[in-house]
Amino acid sequence: MLEQWLLLAHVIGATVLFGTGAGIAFFMVMAHRTRDSVLIAHVAGTVVIADTIFTATAAIFQPVTGYLLVRSIGWELTEGWIALSLLLYLLTGLFWLPVAWIQIRLRDFARAAAASGGALPPAYFSLYRIWFACGFPAFSAVIGILWLMLAKPSITLF
Repeated sequence: MLEQWLLLAHVIGATVLFGTGAGIAFFMVMAHRTRDSVLIAHVAGTVVIADTIFTATAAIFQPVTGYLLVRSIGWELTEGWIALSLLLYLLTGLFWLPVAWIQIRLRDFARAAAASGGALPPAYFSLYRIWFACGFPAFSAVIGILWLMLAKPSITLF
């Protein structure tokens, strides 16, 4: 019974990570396309809050539920698909941490431009390109993790 609750918690956490990431990306891209600093400031502000509440919480929750699930089932963390999932999870984190900081900076740039009635500064566009580029490896890694969790392929890493 505990195993089923852990699995449910782990799947919910993965869903939150994937869904929040996809939603944040979509809304940030759509807001950016308008070049409207007021709209971007509002959307980016909401994105920062969502990332803090949902993504950060799920990012902490996932390894905890995953570890407890592994222990409950009797798998080893060195099992190929689990170890690869953990490596991809770390890779995702390496891209997410700068993205979280960049989102705050994008929000601040947009707020300043909206308050002054001026245009978005060149630094905004430079950071946006980095934010956009970081999304591809992070999102790909999450999809890879989801596939590994579902398929549980036999992989020899060690």
